[in-house]
Amino acid sequence: MRFYVIRIKYLLFAAAIAVAIPLICLTSGKTVVTFLTGGREVPIYSVERGDNKIALTFDSAWNDDDIDSIIKTLVSKKCKATFFVTGKWAEQYSSSLNKLYRNGFEIGTHSYNHDDYTKMSSDEIIRDIEKAEAAVMRVTGKRPELMRAPSGAYNDTVVRTVEQSGRKYIQWSVDGIDYNDASAEEIYNRVISKASSGDIILLHNGTAHTAEVLPQIIEKLSESYELVTVSELIYKDNYTIDYAGRQHLNEMY
Repeated sequence: MRFYVIRIKYLLFAAAIAVAIPLICLTSGKTVVTFLTGGREVPIYSVERGDNKIALTFDSAWNDDDIDSIIKTLVSKKCKATFFVTGKWAEQYSSSLNKLYRNGFEIGTHSYNHDDYTKMSSDEIIRDIEKAEAAVMRVTGKRPELMRAPSGAYNDTVVRTVEQSGRKYIQWSVDGIDYNDASAEEIYNRVISKASSGDIILLHNGTAHTAEVLPQIIEKLSESYELVTVSELIYKDNYTIDYAGRQHLNEMY
């Protein structure tokens, strides 16, 4: 008989774990266990790992004014990254998307036009994701396997729909909050002070200071972590997502 042992790093919410209800999904023979705390499913926020890997991600939904600068920094620092782009952004800035792809950065979707998935049915969500994926594929020729919902908004329908479709819903555990009037110093401090192994960091392109502070963020993170793509960070199957959205690899005995 096989038993899955789930290692929980954070015991602060032990009481919540005790009442959490596990949902086991079987997709193409792969076992995924998602905890339902208070009846709610959760996506992947971070990953429990025994190494120092961490993922840098960018949401692209506004403009491409700073894409060249961001690409130059990432390439010069030999830093991997994952970009979640809306389908409309992929269409409007196809040359920038092509640059991202040609430089080896991972591409995920971020909806077609940043509409709220929590107000959609399962069928509507799939149609929107497919529309966004089609826009990306026209440029890259490759279908994205990762997605991130607009504004990170989700409910049970969103998470279940994405997982059952074979895609991975990726949230984030460190938010640079780099939009609006955020200064370079504020962005830097938020990222560096909160980052730890297994984290997924959220930044955006098309902001006032993200491209400016990115070299300093990468330099500091690189002192302690290996920056990888989201697909290199997460587990693809036989994993558990705990109440906090932290992904754990199941140990088999």
